[in-house]
Parts: sequence; structure tokens; C-alpha cells
Amino acid sequence: PEDCAVFHCRGCWTVLGDSLQLCGQEPPGLSVLICFKVTSDVTWEDSLLVGLEGSLLGCAYYLLSCRSCGLAVGFILYSSGSDLAYLRGLFCFFKDSIICYLLKNQRIIEASKVNFPAVTLKE
Repeated sequence: PEDCAVFHCRGCWTVLGDSLQLCGQEPPGLSVLICFKVTSDVTWEDSLLVGLEGSLLGCAYYLLSCRSCGLAVGFILYSSGSDLAYLRGLFCFFKDSIICYLLKNQRIIEASKVNFPAVTLKE
């Protein structure tokens, strides 16, 4: 595949996922990569957090962390308004916490600078 990438933790370069698991476009105001699956090096606590500001205001979510270094790398949305409902139960990586290794040209690039092909969730 042309646009395949591996997602690494910015803190320690642990592999957290890949672009074959991408399943949606990022919503306005959130800079995230949305995935169906992640590696076993992504962990989360059983306790819910509640967004107090920004795009996750009023949303309940589980914080995702890198098992190796503990860096917060994203979230799993548990409850939200209707505008973010399609993200519930999916793995959302913060682009600022992820480095991408592009397989085709063997380059390392910031996740925020990569444009993956459009992927949409089926209703």
C-alpha cells in the first residue's frame, strides 16, 4: 500500500499502531488519528476522565498511555455529544504525541504533517 505508516510514541519510539487501522477523519478542533486497533503497548486505566475545556468539554473518556514510557498518547471516548458520537469506543491518538514512519519512502515525520487518504466510518 502506498500510504502505509507505523505510529510510534514520541517519547520512546515504541510502536503503538499503524495506518491500516485508521477508520475515520479527525473532527474539527481535535488533532487525532482514529484507529480500530492498537498494539499491546497502549494502555488505559479503568477510571474515566471528564473534559473540562476545549473540544472534549463535557465528554467522558479513558486516557491512553504508552506502556514503555507512560506518555499520554490519546483517548477512548466513552460518552459525548452527538457531534463526536461516532468516536465512542475507538482509539484516538493525539497527533502531537505520535511520530510516523512512512514505509514507502522510509521517512520519519510528525503525525500532524501527514495527510492520510480519506477514511470514513460506515453508519
